[in-house]
Amino acid sequence: MIKNAKILIDSRIIDGELLIENGIITSITEGESTKVADEVYDAEGNYLLPGFIDIHTHGAVMIDVNKADEKGFEKISQFFSSQGTTSWLASILTDTREQTHWSIQKIRNYKEEKRKGAELIGIHLEGPFLAEEYKGAMPLHLLKNPDVELLKEYQEASGNLVRYMTISPELPDALEVIEEGTNLGIVMSMGHSGADYDRSMQAIEKGIRSSTHTFNAMKLMHQHFPAIMGASLESDVYCEAICDGRHLHPGVVRLLLKTKGWDKVVAITDSIMAAGLPDGQYTLGVNDIVVTEGDAKLTDGVTRAGSTLTMIQALKNIMAYTGRDLTEVSKLLSENPAKLIGVFERKGSIDLGKDADLIIISPQTDVIDTFVGGILQKYEIEDEKR
Repeated sequence: MIKNAKILIDSRIIDGELLIENGIITSITEGESTKVADEVYDAEGNYLLPGFIDIHTHGAVMIDVNKADEKGFEKISQFFSSQGTTSWLASILTDTREQTHWSIQKIRNYKEEKRKGAELIGIHLEGPFLAEEYKGAMPLHLLKNPDVELLKEYQEASGNLVRYMTISPELPDALEVIEEGTNLGIVMSMGHSGADYDRSMQAIEKGIRSSTHTFNAMKLMHQHFPAIMGASLESDVYCEAICDGRHLHPGVVRLLLKTKGWDKVVAITDSIMAAGLPDGQYTLGVNDIVVTEGDAKLTDGVTRAGSTLTMIQALKNIMAYTGRDLTEVSKLLSENPAKLIGVFERKGSIDLGKDADLIIISPQTDVIDTFVGGILQKYEIEDEKR
């Protein structure tokens, strides 16, 4: 049982208690209940929120998703839980076919053995079906035209763990891959793209449900040529947003929320292995990265390459940018991503019958404790860069 908590439920805060049985929320009581539990956690008047769900991240604490083994995934998961993240998708950056298969297998292995930290709930393939002109930090020589058979190959190899994929709609056969990916149970997202408005809308009709790191690595809107950016804003797709103060100006974050509404924006980190670590030299897939004052870029010093953002910092940033409170902002990090990737029936909000993925937050919006499946997490990683 968790008692003396300010519980976020149905967009309001109640003072109450929450009972957990076998990792599931079985009772929510406003005020004090008469229920008895074997273990009691005293929240001491702090906030109890649904755990964050990061659907786009390439790693943290010196571990790169593309190169991570089972131990590495546990390190990432432990660090994420310390930052309020209770579920995540491992984003595999465009890589060789062989390395992509290797990463998929390691993720599969880890899923079968997972012991500590945030739950790795699946895979995000960021590529390889991406446009050269808007490649961002993607390795140019590894980009490919969309290929239905390759997508099927990856999904079969993963045991249907590929939940999310980024694709550029303007490429040959992209519409066919979008349709097939949707049929395979993959949520398809458009990004790294210079697609025009009409092609983007066709892609949405074929099954696109999201816009990857909106405004970044995509053709921006012009009043005569609204392009993929205009389609992302006008349509009902979800829009990912990296709210680190570098990828998006605070005014742009406010504009996005005003345009899309608070139900259609998903906060992500797009973090790399440097998250949680000091400035220095790192990698992102096959790329060498330099982090200066927390800003990650390719060695050219120009192209931004992911971020060092954490989900709890994203929450703080969005609250600062908008002046809104936890009841409104937290859904961008929990409910919205859960709905997008199809896990809202068990995650993303505090409700009866849902996974007890919960975080205790102070009034200063610092993470005090995290529960994953009702189990209190302990961050045990010793970081050699600290």
